[in-house]
Amino acid sequence: MTGTRAPDALPAFGYAQATSATLPHRCLSVAEGRQEENLPVICVEGLHKAYDTPAGPFPVLNDVDLVIDPGEFVAVMGPSGSGKSTFMNILGCLDRPSAGHYVLDGRSVAELSRDELALLRNRTIGFVFQGFNLLPRMSLEDNVALPLVYYGVGREERRARANAMLHKVGLGSYAKSAPNRISGGQQQRVAIARALVNQPRLILADEPTGNLDSHTGEEIMALFDDLNREGITIVLVTHEADIAQHASRQVRFLDGRIVHDGATEHHEESMNQEIIRC
Repeated sequence: MTGTRAPDALPAFGYAQATSATLPHRCLSVAEGRQEENLPVICVEGLHKAYDTPAGPFPVLNDVDLVIDPGEFVAVMGPSGSGKSTFMNILGCLDRPSAGHYVLDGRSVAELSRDELALLRNRTIGFVFQGFNLLPRMSLEDNVALPLVYYGVGREERRARANAMLHKVGLGSYAKSAPNRISGGQQQRVAIARALVNQPRLILADEPTGNLDSHTGEEIMALFDDLNREGITIVLVTHEADIAQHASRQVRFLDGRIVHDGATEHHEESMNQEIIRC
């Protein structure tokens, strides 16, 4: 059909083609002079979110600005009701802001159709949830391969890529097992393998250790550390200070606003020690 976009195609658009009419000023300023591989993965400017209630609009996010560069490991923190979960939903393209701009991987999310948004999300983001969200009647292999079904990948390639990711997280020998045959920590590893199977630039993890004991949680965080060292950008929501210590940067929300954005203390100390040695 004439004029129909192929289902695997996105608009050929990014920072290189951007103008002040297509991307917000902050995002253009941050991107200026950078090489393509160093352009921001996430750029948010003036973000607001409010929900309609019988009593009127209820504000959840207020004037949020944030830039996340490739390879960063960012912990998003804050008390319940601070807006951090809503913010993560917007970053994951699961919700839309009421106002402001969100640029993901060089594309203004507001300019994309529903199908284009779903494709960008599937290509760019891997999700890891607190509750694992594995399908109980499917094998671990099929659970990991599921995003590839939506991506139109053939069965043999799906199985090969799913098994490769299971091996990566140390569960290669469990490919044919059902989720109820493995532990909670192993189920979260499967969820991480599923998040990686499309080779995303960005992982969004929402309380990924919340259902795990402290020892298993540390094992999962060690896996995230390894993935970040490979160059994957990670944004992780957590209530736990010891989990946030794994990140190189911490962003804290309160009453819908960012009240702190800075390097994690031990990372800052490591950088200072490195400068002294040089």
